[in-house]
Amino acid sequence: MPRYALLVEYDGRPFAGWQRQAAQPSVQQAIEEALARLEPGPFTIAGAGRTDAGVHARGQVAQCDMAKDWDPFRLSEALNFHLKPAPVAIRACARVADDWHARFSAVERRYLFRILMRRAPATLEEGQVWRVMHPLDVEAMRAGAAYLVGRHDFTTFRSVMCQAKSPVKTLDSLEIEAVDGPAGPEVRFSLRARSFLHNQVRSFVGTLERVGAGAWTPERVREALEARDRAACGPVCPPQGLYLTGVGYPEDPFGG
Repeated sequence: MPRYALLVEYDGRPFAGWQRQAAQPSVQQAIEEALARLEPGPFTIAGAGRTDAGVHARGQVAQCDMAKDWDPFRLSEALNFHLKPAPVAIRACARVADDWHARFSAVERRYLFRILMRRAPATLEEGQVWRVMHPLDVEAMRAGAAYLVGRHDFTTFRSVMCQAKSPVKTLDSLEIEAVDGPAGPEVRFSLRARSFLHNQVRSFVGTLERVGAGAWTPERVREALEARDRAACGPVCPPQGLYLTGVGYPEDPFGG
């Protein structure tokens, strides 16, 4: 059965997350149902990352096995037709080796988090950003973030429901920048690692927001990390504003 890699973009607001769930809509389910319109199923696809409810993706990667030898462009066009009106799009499709795996072949995941700083409610950006009504000190947040980069035991910054075998991960980079966004001033967090723990990014951002607001010192981030205790974590920020922006592989299946 030919295997295909799919580059997927979606708005996470209508979904209970990427992964198929009983009685709740998921991105995985939407794509599997679109595939079933093309060939007899059932289909079970695999994604590179299991994004939570309300989390978006610009560069999720999934795999599917087909009975027919499809032209990749025609497969992506057919899927996009049958995905309507769900806010899910197949940006690219490529034939891959039979042993290629969207999750296990990946060597890097990249995430973006957007905080909008303004008092007025977000309208056009609603559900796409986390709005805070106070300014944030970017330099203080960068100082706090520096303690998180590298290989650490991230017990403090993972959900109690996390199923990872070990809390030890390597965070390759955590960059923070102030930008003029379409709706006002934003702070954007860009994170890169081979893999992340459940709620790790949202725990980082929620904690660093407290540093930027002046409620925490940057050094308190180090203390929280060293505590290896979930109770030492700052608030977990909401899912809106979080995007899976890309997945890295030894060879880019889409030729980018």
